[in-house]
Amino acid sequence: MAHASGKYSNAISDRSGMEFPYKEMVKEWNGSLVHKSEFEPKHPQLERQRHAADAQSIKNARPDRLEPMTVFVGGAGFFEHNNSMEKSTKNPPFVGLSVGNVTVSTS
Repeated sequence: MAHASGKYSNAISDRSGMEFPYKEMVKEWNGSLVHKSEFEPKHPQLERQRHAADAQSIKNARPDRLEPMTVFVGGAGFFEHNNSMEKSTKNPPFVGLSVGNVTVSTS
């Protein structure tokens, strides 16, 4: 169907209600017919953006290793008896102790 060119026609703006030449009217993203001086483009926040999903796993992951724990236990000769916390000049006694699995928690 053919339409008239609207060369001498006027149109009413959907935004302001004012009359403008039909040739100067534009259609907004929401379907409103407005004058080109009143035109507002669609705000970028209204556009959907594609976001990739977060990664779920690590490639070639390995479980934690169980490290052997070494505990040094000092006897009465390790520090001086005057509680000065200075190391004794004597060799501290070394006590070797073997225990099964020990769990240390920090709560």
